[in-house]
Amino acid sequence: MGKNLAGKLALIVGVLVVFCFGIVGIPHGGLKESIKRRINLGLDLKGGTHLVLEVHVAEAVGSTTDRDVQRIEDDFQKAGITGATVGKTDQAHPETIMVTGVPAAKLGDARSILQGNDYSNYDVVTTADGVSLTMKPGAIRDLETRTLNTSIETIRDRVDKLGVAEAQVAPYGLGANQILVELPGVSDPGRVEDIIQSTAKLSIHEVIGGPFENDQAAMAANNGVIPADAMLVRGSATSGAPESVWLLKRVSEVEGTDFRDAQPSQDQNGRPNIRFNLTTEAGDRFYKYTSAHSSTSSTPGSMAIVLDNKVREVAGIQSAIRDSGEITGGFTQQQANDLSLMLRTGALPATISFLETRTVGPSLGAASIHQGIVAAIAGMLAVMVFMLVYYHGAGINADLALFLNLVILLGFMGFTGSTLTLPGIAGVILTIGMGVDSNVLIFERIREELRSGKTAAAAVDQGFKHALTTIIDTHVTTIVSALILFLFGTGPVRGFAVTLAFGLFAN
Repeated sequence: MGKNLAGKLALIVGVLVVFCFGIVGIPHGGLKESIKRRINLGLDLKGGTHLVLEVHVAEAVGSTTDRDVQRIEDDFQKAGITGATVGKTDQAHPETIMVTGVPAAKLGDARSILQGNDYSNYDVVTTADGVSLTMKPGAIRDLETRTLNTSIETIRDRVDKLGVAEAQVAPYGLGANQILVELPGVSDPGRVEDIIQSTAKLSIHEVIGGPFENDQAAMAANNGVIPADAMLVRGSATSGAPESVWLLKRVSEVEGTDFRDAQPSQDQNGRPNIRFNLTTEAGDRFYKYTSAHSSTSSTPGSMAIVLDNKVREVAGIQSAIRDSGEITGGFTQQQANDLSLMLRTGALPATISFLETRTVGPSLGAASIHQGIVAAIAGMLAVMVFMLVYYHGAGINADLALFLNLVILLGFMGFTGSTLTLPGIAGVILTIGMGVDSNVLIFERIREELRSGKTAAAAVDQGFKHALTTIIDTHVTTIVSALILFLFGTGPVRGFAVTLAFGLFAN
């Protein structure tokens, strides 16, 4: 019996040593600083910025169909189908493409192309006006989901590369196509907000006409009608030039997702600019475009660099460009650094708007920590006093168990790098209550066994055995509830679920 107790005691001491290391780690700079390094504080305790963003996923649908319009035109050209018009006639329904004017002799060839695997995401219907392609509902849902997930990953990459520790970027469960961003302890919230809210929607478009003084002048120059495959965009052709209006081809030649790398640099005059490299596929596509419109070709032209829906630069195409180039436009060094960062981490697939911005100051976080710790200590002391008064000597065991439970819980959080939030402190307090409940069940079962005439040792043994099933049942059901909260809850709710689940496992 003594040997068995010695083994159990050694196990308990070993577990405590391990989890104490989880709390403190290798002490450096004092106990308090060591604990701070191991236990990460959430936004509500450390201070920082809370953002709720909405992703305009419909733009991804429109961008995809714009690209497919270009693909259909290219496929028709390769098949020798001339005279056909391909476009989107209804801007309210960007998922639909109309093909009209196909010669009767080529109608079969056109249907074969449109019903092939390359356009399997579309429902193809022949009408009196021509052939319509409508993106399937399942394909739209997949694209919207992919757009939201890509936006989350892109924002997370940007935040991580800025060195924001313990940042949370996740779907916001309270709204469709929304993202929750929490940045604890941000040193420069203004810059981080600018990086996140900028869509970095960089694209290069063919210039059809311009510059015009205003929209009315642009409309007048085009007989009052803007072609369906074109758009009006404001901006400056060079840094410091007055803002003008340009008529650009709607489908971009290159856009943000085509960039493989981008680095801040300087031009020959020492001004900040950005050097970029394109993916192989995009480089081939860009080479084809610039070759056809270079100054030495039969159809010379110019291209506009559009960033965040504004023209930043318009340049003539002097020679063919394949997979590398430079972006200039009067950037400051900080703007060049930030833009190259956004292009390296991938462009957002759709624009984003802010629904909520909230800042928590460090002083408010410190007050929350103080109040939370006071509440936890007060609750724990009250419970310990009750156990000592009501159960006398046995209450010492219960109080010791509560203290060790707290050590294991904090050690868990230190090892796993979990973030402690204000609701997380509430989870710790609830764990204390669950621990007391377990002890009450055990002690009352022991009392029943003693009243039935059993010896103290037998009563303790049977009391533990009979209470264990009930304790496991209550803890497992609560852990399942905590798991559901963690999977479907937002940041603060997940913090509560983490501490509650860890505390119950420790218990």
